[in-house]
Amino acid sequence: MHHNFKKTALKAAMEAGDILRRNFGKRHKIGYKGEINLITEIDLRSEQRITKILKREYPDHDILAEEGEGLNRKAEYRWIIDPLDGTTNYAHGFPCFSISIALEKKERVILGVVFDPLRKEIYVALKGKGAYLNRKKINVSKTEKLSEALLATGFAYDVRVSPENNLDHFSNFILGAQGIRRAGSAALDLCYVASGRFDGFWEMKLKPWDMAAGYLIVKEARGEVTDFKGGTFNIFSKEILASNGKIHGEMVKVLNLRKTY
Repeated sequence: MHHNFKKTALKAAMEAGDILRRNFGKRHKIGYKGEINLITEIDLRSEQRITKILKREYPDHDILAEEGEGLNRKAEYRWIIDPLDGTTNYAHGFPCFSISIALEKKERVILGVVFDPLRKEIYVALKGKGAYLNRKKINVSKTEKLSEALLATGFAYDVRVSPENNLDHFSNFILGAQGIRRAGSAALDLCYVASGRFDGFWEMKLKPWDMAAGYLIVKEARGEVTDFKGGTFNIFSKEILASNGKIHGEMVKVLNLRKTY
């Protein structure tokens, strides 16, 4: 049965990816869900394609998707979808975005698929079966010190108005790590941790569809995923810390430094 879930998710991701790739670089109708939170018609078209495929194969499953309301049924299985993770990048023609599809069984993530349609890179994880990039098994990096680590992060859409805006953590990490990247697709950031391109990632105020697939992919690549204090993570958490495990303790310490300004 798992095999069918994976096959369906891959089909949905590939077809939605075709939509994103064909329309990349064109002018788009842009709306706003907040002052800096964009939505394009491509988000909606991608989501419609994914949900159509999932509903056709699994009409009894629940769906939680970024642009839709979800079916809000208490089903055993629930698909969690981000049809375009990196909308701001996409709208500006910046080539960093992805499609994220996860499947929960009784509120435990059992399948994660993240597709980068421009690089044609597809990350897949099944619970207990490892993580793969284009069918090749991946594992987290072996970097042992924060000072030698390349990290990733992002900033929430309320960064202009909220005091909990990640700028303090960014300042602390930039002084301790080898480098930080802020690319704009949390799903890809997590996959890059899983594949060893990044050594660690932290962010706050993400949504379940940003994290669900990437979370499982990191875990299956032998990485560690917690909240900022090193405690248990779930996809409805307000914060996520993912790493290769070796630098996790150092990252927790930095995230819990007292503010000095």
